[in-house]
Amino acid sequence: MTNQDPAGELFKQVLIRGSILIAAIALIGGLVGFLVAAAAGLTSALIGAGLALVFVSLTALSVAIGGRLPLGAFFGIVLGGWILKLVGFVLVIGLLKGADFINGPVLFFTLVASILGTLALDSVAVLKARLPLGRD
Repeated sequence: MTNQDPAGELFKQVLIRGSILIAAIALIGGLVGFLVAAAAGLTSALIGAGLALVFVSLTALSVAIGGRLPLGAFFGIVLGGWILKLVGFVLVIGLLKGADFINGPVLFFTLVASILGTLALDSVAVLKARLPLGRD
């Protein structure tokens, strides 16, 4: 038996598997980006994968923290995390817009691959999870 509750174990698995997937996407995207656009492609792929990793981690963290709170606080934490990610994403993309060391298509496709991949992993993890229905 583990020291963590089932939900904690689920979030741990989501973070581990998501990190591995994003590392693989960073490696493949970095290689393809380098072949397509040299150093700018490599940098763009690594930035895209890094952004996805930060956002996946923030999602898991907000749901894990919110899950220990009453329902209203849960929705507040998750919505606050979502707004934080949205504002952060807009700011980062705004700062990177027009930068010489960024290749837009490589950054875009790395982000899309990372987001779709982690959404698929999250969905499978939640569907296979055995979580209790009520609170103790």
